[in-house]
Amino acid sequence: TVNCVLFLLSRKDTNVQLIKLSLYPAAPQQEPRHVEPEAGQLQELVATLRKSLEPYTEWCQVTFNKVKPNVERVVRFGSDTYAYLRNPPKDFYPRAGVIGFTGILGLFLARGSRIKKIVYPAGLVTVSTSLYYPEQAASIAKSAGDCVYERAVQGYAAVENIVRSVHRHVGKEGLFPAPVRTCTTT
Repeated sequence: TVNCVLFLLSRKDTNVQLIKLSLYPAAPQQEPRHVEPEAGQLQELVATLRKSLEPYTEWCQVTFNKVKPNVERVVRFGSDTYAYLRNPPKDFYPRAGVIGFTGILGLFLARGSRIKKIVYPAGLVTVSTSLYYPEQAASIAKSAGDCVYERAVQGYAAVENIVRSVHRHVGKEGLFPAPVRTCTTT
Protein backbone atom coordinates (compact mmCIF):
# COMPACT_ATOMS: atom_id res chain seq x y z
CA THR A 1 0.00 0.00 0.00
CA VAL A 2 2.89 2.36 0.62
CA ASN A 3 4.06 2.03 -2.98
CA CYS A 4 0.60 2.86 -4.17
CA VAL A 5 0.46 6.01 -2.02
CA LEU A 6 3.87 7.14 -3.20
CA PHE A 7 2.93 6.48 -6.77
CA LEU A 8 -0.22 8.52 -6.43
CA LEU A 9 1.60 11.38 -4.74
CA SER A 10 4.28 11.46 -7.37
CA ARG A 11 1.78 11.85 -10.18
CA LYS A 12 0.93 15.44 -10.87
CA ASP A 13 -2.30 15.01 -12.69
CA THR A 14 -4.22 13.24 -9.91
CA ASN A 15 -6.26 14.99 -7.33
CA VAL A 16 -5.98 12.84 -4.21
CA GLN A 17 -7.33 13.88 -0.85
CA LEU A 18 -5.04 13.12 2.06
CA ILE A 19 -7.92 11.88 4.20
CA LYS A 20 -8.52 9.07 1.71
CA LEU A 21 -4.84 8.09 1.93
CA SER A 22 -4.89 7.72 5.69
CA LEU A 23 -4.84 4.22 7.16
CA TYR A 24 -7.28 5.22 9.88
CA PRO A 25 -10.54 6.86 9.07
CA ALA A 26 -11.15 10.33 10.57
CA ALA A 27 -13.52 10.42 13.48
CA PRO A 28 -16.73 12.24 12.76
CA GLN A 29 -16.76 15.65 14.35
CA GLN A 30 -19.23 15.93 17.17
CA GLU A 31 -20.31 18.99 19.02
CA PRO A 32 -19.25 19.16 22.67
CA ARG A 33 -21.85 17.78 25.00
CA HIS A 34 -20.61 19.64 28.11
CA VAL A 35 -22.85 22.56 28.94
CA GLU A 36 -21.75 25.08 31.57
CA PRO A 37 -24.20 25.01 34.47
CA GLU A 38 -25.81 28.26 35.53
CA ALA A 39 -24.24 30.04 38.47
CA GLY A 40 -25.88 29.25 41.77
CA GLN A 41 -26.65 31.62 44.61
CA LEU A 42 -23.38 30.85 46.41
CA GLN A 43 -21.31 31.48 43.28
CA GLU A 44 -23.06 34.80 42.67
CA LEU A 45 -22.46 35.82 46.30
CA VAL A 46 -18.75 34.97 46.05
CA ALA A 47 -18.45 36.87 42.75
CA THR A 48 -20.13 39.92 44.29
CA LEU A 49 -17.84 39.72 47.32
CA ARG A 50 -14.76 39.46 45.12
CA LYS A 51 -15.78 42.50 43.08
CA SER A 52 -16.46 44.56 46.19
CA LEU A 53 -13.12 43.62 47.77
CA GLU A 54 -11.06 44.20 44.62
CA PRO A 55 -10.00 47.82 45.44
CA TYR A 56 -8.86 46.77 48.91
CA THR A 57 -6.84 43.83 47.64
CA GLU A 58 -5.25 46.06 45.01
CA TRP A 59 -4.34 48.59 47.72
CA CYS A 60 -2.84 45.78 49.81
CA GLN A 61 -0.75 44.58 46.87
CA VAL A 62 0.55 48.09 46.14
CA THR A 63 1.37 48.67 49.81
CA PHE A 64 3.07 45.29 50.06
CA ASN A 65 5.21 46.06 47.01
CA LYS A 66 6.23 49.39 48.57
CA VAL A 67 7.00 47.94 52.01
CA LYS A 68 8.71 44.74 50.86
CA PRO A 69 12.07 46.32 49.85
CA ASN A 70 12.28 48.18 53.17
CA VAL A 71 11.57 45.03 55.15
CA GLU A 72 14.16 43.12 53.14
CA ARG A 73 16.70 45.89 53.82
CA VAL A 74 15.97 45.77 57.56
CA VAL A 75 16.28 41.98 57.61
CA ARG A 76 19.58 42.18 55.71
CA PHE A 77 20.85 44.86 58.14
CA GLY A 78 19.80 42.70 61.11
CA SER A 79 21.53 39.62 59.75
CA ASP A 80 24.69 41.63 58.96
CA THR A 81 24.65 43.10 62.46
CA TYR A 82 24.16 39.67 63.99
CA ALA A 83 27.09 38.29 61.98
CA TYR A 84 29.23 41.28 63.03
CA LEU A 85 28.36 40.90 66.71
CA ARG A 86 29.02 37.15 66.68
CA ASN A 87 32.63 37.85 65.68
CA PRO A 88 33.34 41.45 66.76
CA PRO A 89 36.71 43.15 66.31
CA LYS A 90 39.10 43.48 69.22
CA ASP A 91 37.98 45.98 71.94
CA PHE A 92 34.55 46.50 70.35
CA TYR A 93 32.48 45.91 73.49
CA PRO A 94 34.57 48.16 75.80
CA ARG A 95 34.40 50.96 73.22
CA ALA A 96 30.65 50.52 72.79
CA GLY A 97 30.27 50.59 76.58
CA VAL A 98 32.20 53.86 76.90
CA ILE A 99 30.24 55.46 74.05
CA GLY A 100 26.93 54.36 75.59
CA PHE A 101 28.01 55.58 79.03
CA THR A 102 28.79 59.05 77.64
CA GLY A 103 25.29 59.18 76.15
CA ILE A 104 23.76 58.35 79.54
CA LEU A 105 26.08 60.89 81.19
CA GLY A 106 24.83 63.49 78.68
CA LEU A 107 21.23 62.73 79.68
CA PHE A 108 22.17 63.10 83.35
CA LEU A 109 23.92 66.43 82.75
CA ALA A 110 21.11 67.82 80.61
CA ARG A 111 18.68 68.77 83.31
CA GLY A 112 16.04 71.31 82.45
CA SER A 113 15.69 72.30 78.84
CA ARG A 114 14.58 69.93 76.10
CA ILE A 115 17.28 71.28 73.83
CA LYS A 116 19.93 70.31 76.37
CA LYS A 117 18.46 66.81 76.52
CA ILE A 118 19.08 66.49 72.79
CA VAL A 119 22.37 68.37 72.43
CA TYR A 120 24.33 67.05 75.44
CA PRO A 121 23.93 63.29 74.84
CA ALA A 122 24.42 63.66 71.08
CA GLY A 123 27.48 65.84 71.56
CA LEU A 124 29.12 63.58 74.14
CA VAL A 125 28.45 60.45 72.08
CA THR A 126 29.90 62.18 69.02
CA VAL A 127 33.04 63.23 70.90
CA SER A 128 33.63 59.80 72.44
CA THR A 129 32.99 58.06 69.11
CA SER A 130 35.42 60.36 67.32
CA LEU A 131 38.08 59.52 69.94
CA TYR A 132 37.76 55.79 69.23
CA TYR A 133 37.22 56.03 65.46
CA PRO A 134 39.12 59.11 64.23
CA GLU A 135 39.33 58.11 60.52
CA GLN A 136 35.60 57.55 60.21
CA ALA A 137 34.87 60.73 62.18
CA ALA A 138 37.09 62.75 59.86
CA SER A 139 35.40 61.38 56.73
CA ILE A 140 31.93 62.02 58.18
CA ALA A 141 32.91 65.55 59.21
CA LYS A 142 34.30 66.25 55.73
CA SER A 143 31.17 65.00 53.94
CA ALA A 144 28.91 66.84 56.40
CA GLY A 145 30.95 70.02 55.92
CA ASP A 146 30.66 69.73 52.15
CA CYS A 147 26.91 69.22 52.44
CA VAL A 148 26.50 72.22 54.76
CA TYR A 149 28.60 74.36 52.40
CA GLU A 150 26.44 73.34 49.41
CA ARG A 151 23.24 74.17 51.29
CA ALA A 152 24.66 77.54 52.37
CA VAL A 153 25.55 78.42 48.77
CA GLN A 154 22.06 77.39 47.60
CA GLY A 155 20.47 79.49 50.35
CA TYR A 156 22.63 82.48 49.47
CA ALA A 157 21.66 82.17 45.80
CA ALA A 158 17.97 81.92 46.70
CA VAL A 159 18.12 85.04 48.90
CA GLU A 160 20.02 86.89 46.18
CA ASN A 161 17.34 86.00 43.60
CA ILE A 162 14.59 87.18 45.95
CA VAL A 163 16.35 90.51 46.59
CA ARG A 164 16.91 91.07 42.85
CA SER A 165 13.28 90.34 42.03
CA VAL A 166 12.11 92.77 44.76
CA HIS A 167 14.37 95.52 43.38
CA ARG A 168 13.01 94.97 39.85
CA HIS A 169 9.40 95.19 40.99
CA VAL A 170 9.87 98.10 43.36
CA GLY A 171 11.43 100.41 40.78
CA LYS A 172 11.82 104.13 41.51
CA GLU A 173 8.85 104.44 43.86
CA GLY A 174 10.57 102.61 46.71
CA LEU A 175 9.49 99.62 48.68
CA PHE A 176 6.06 101.05 49.53
CA PRO A 177 4.65 103.06 46.62
CA ALA A 178 2.46 106.05 47.37
CA PRO A 179 -1.26 105.32 47.17
CA VAL A 180 -3.04 106.56 44.07
CA ARG A 181 -5.56 109.29 44.86
CA THR A 182 -8.67 109.60 42.85
CA CYS A 183 -10.92 112.60 42.78
CA THR A 184 -14.58 111.98 42.97
CA THR A 185 -17.22 114.63 42.55
CA THR A 186 -20.47 114.36 44.32
